Amino acid sequence: MTSRRVLPALLLLFVGSGCAALIYEVVWFQLLELVIGSSAVSMAVLLGTFMGGMCLGSLLLPRLVPSSAHPLRVYAWLELGIGAMGLLLLFSMPLVGGAYTAWAGSGVVGILLRGVAAAVCLLPPTLLMGATLPAIARWVEASPDGVAWLGFFYGGNTAGAVLGSLLAGFYLLSAFDVSVATYVAVALNVTVAVLALVLSVPAPFVAAAPARETRPTSGRGLVYLVIGLSGLTALGSEVIWTRLLSLLFGATVYTFSLILAVFLAGLGIGSTLGSALARGARRPRVALGWCQLSLAAAMAWSAYVLTQSLPYWPINPSIVTSAWFQFQLDLMRAIFALLPGAILWGASFPLALASVVTPAVDPGRVVGGVYAANTLGAIVGSLTAGLVLVVVFGTERSQQILIGLSALSGLLLLFEAKVSTVAIALAAGAATLLAITVQPIPGIFVAFGRYTATQLNQADIIYVGEGWNASVAVSERSNGVRNYHNAGKVQASSEPQDMRLQRMLGHLTTLVPRSPRSVLVIGCGAGVTAGAVSVDPAVERETIAEIEPLVPRVVSTYFSEHNFDVVRNPKVTIRVDDARHFLFTTRETFDAITSDPLDPWVKGAAMLYTREFFDLVKSRLNPGGVVTLFVQLYESNKEAVKSEIATFFEAFPNGMIFANTYNGQGYDLVLLGQVEPTRIDLDEMEDRLKRPEYASVAKSLSEIGMYTAVDLFATYAGSAEDMGSWLRDAEINRDRNLRLQYLAGRGLNLYRADAIFAEMLPYAGVPQGVFHGSPALVESLMQKIHSVLGR
Repeated sequence: MTSRRVLPALLLLFVGSGCAALIYEVVWFQLLELVIGSSAVSMAVLLGTFMGGMCLGSLLLPRLVPSSAHPLRVYAWLELGIGAMGLLLLFSMPLVGGAYTAWAGSGVVGILLRGVAAAVCLLPPTLLMGATLPAIARWVEASPDGVAWLGFFYGGNTAGAVLGSLLAGFYLLSAFDVSVATYVAVALNVTVAVLALVLSVPAPFVAAAPARETRPTSGRGLVYLVIGLSGLTALGSEVIWTRLLSLLFGATVYTFSLILAVFLAGLGIGSTLGSALARGARRPRVALGWCQLSLAAAMAWSAYVLTQSLPYWPINPSIVTSAWFQFQLDLMRAIFALLPGAILWGASFPLALASVVTPAVDPGRVVGGVYAANTLGAIVGSLTAGLVLVVVFGTERSQQILIGLSALSGLLLLFEAKVSTVAIALAAGAATLLAITVQPIPGIFVAFGRYTATQLNQADIIYVGEGWNASVAVSERSNGVRNYHNAGKVQASSEPQDMRLQRMLGHLTTLVPRSPRSVLVIGCGAGVTAGAVSVDPAVERETIAEIEPLVPRVVSTYFSEHNFDVVRNPKVTIRVDDARHFLFTTRETFDAITSDPLDPWVKGAAMLYTREFFDLVKSRLNPGGVVTLFVQLYESNKEAVKSEIATFFEAFPNGMIFANTYNGQGYDLVLLGQVEPTRIDLDEMEDRLKRPEYASVAKSLSEIGMYTAVDLFATYAGSAEDMGSWLRDAEINRDRNLRLQYLAGRGLNLYRADAIFAEMLPYAGVPQGVFHGSPALVESLMQKIHSVLGR
């Protein structure tokens, strides 16, 4: 017999447990992404391992822990174990990273090693997490009322997960770092464990004797199949919807936390409602069947809202005056799109429990089996949606497949329960019609994302592709300008100001070092920077590291006129990989490295701006090597720009800034750094540009209005020494905090480029000891620099 008085208290404990679990998930994923990369394959390995551990834990506990053990004490020890593993992972992750990078590479072997690294880190704690619900299930009776309480526990755990997602994404990691977030999660685990132990003292437990079977158990396998398909469609849809909403909101870390929180909130609401329904349901399998059929309608609703409705709402994000207002808007749009389906998926779990539980079985085994089936389906759904369905079939067909699977699972249950044939036929017809209503993702939405409504009829979309890591597009305006779009915005273009930046980035990279034989380009984009590198005759080998395969294979070909057809150049090698992971695992060194990644507010991009990453870059530089980095001033804020520059200068104290202005106003920057003090011989540079073999380089520079070396270096806008006082309050972006992605995420819709540049300029001094050459040439350069600096 068990005490019902502690059940409400257990519900609160599950809230704390769920909160800690989501904080851990966010922290562990962030730490492991730094080691094994942030590509779609890496994320699939991480998610599969995390959920696989929970699946195994739910299956193993009822088989390894005797049913006579006090559930509250078992639960308490599980929570303490999770907390201990959290602390262990925090301090042992560098060792795992070192072992991984010593052996890792590319191809199948690389993927297997990614899996090993993830398994070593995630399986032990997630096994314990997955065991918590089956452990506490033994506290309740195998009755409709007991099943209802299990559903409430699941809902409470999910409510805690909502809190943990928001707490980690919007506060703990934004204001502190992974250490503080981990300590908070550990404190929650310890608190929950102590309270569970305290509750166990006045609440003795006697395992119930097995009762004789009082209701049929046939069809239990079908219920497991249905709840597995429910998990598959839930996580598959979440993957697709997250991709679409990241276009609409901007792919910031805040967006992902918000989407996860809304989805989890829906699961919690649904679980609570489903628990109440399961308590009095005479035929829970029929209710579960209709729930799955209703999900077909909910998924069709979300498909319509996300592709045909929300992108066209008359909203202009650039007029936002507060990030708080933007959050409110995005929250309501996420609720509008996601909540119906999430509620129905949440309700499926307690209905599935009610469909299989009988007084004659161990409640822990029942819960473990249903939870494992649901989690296994979720693993399959998340992996196939991100790596197969969207890439092979596209968003439209993928959603139709998921609607069909949900409808099929519901129809199977109704058929097994001998529901009216007419009702089944009508339901099947309705589901078919709902699937047909799903429309392709609009090209203009892929291209312009949150600005879709303001860009209607402004450009022709000439290519749309849905890849492993991102949806990309190429557009062309009436004046012939082409744009490359990723993350729902223009990332590169043939606009004069963008061409100037991309060519500057490439030519500074190869002209400053004395012998740039081997060059690494981080981020292919439109290929213009890589193309500028490729035409330098001193470059013998060029490697382009690009995370999305579609970009070099397809997108860059649309800009071949501007990028010198770089991807077909025989001295160019394409490496499809996260640039950080590539540098960690390669043994190659380079004479120059240039980095032009996605905007720092895009989740994962800040990993390419940390102090540790710049140290890694230095370790891959040959003596005399040069590093250049693109820093945007538009769609950013002062705090993010300061963080980028200060972090780079901390790694390269001899660094310099070169400015790309537009109509005399600040637009973006190029940072240049060397381990040794930089020395530029203007006479030698001018002579080099006049040689016949450098004709392509000279022509490339002239196309952006730079006819001499003096013109190129006249864009100088300060040094690390000059900017010291301006950067005094800058927050250094480090692996343990990834501060930049939180700072930059707040400047997503801001256009303050010139104001930021104007604030920088007074600190910029005249370069000393950098430029050498004939007095006339040096004097000419100084005059032009004075003009740029407004002096």
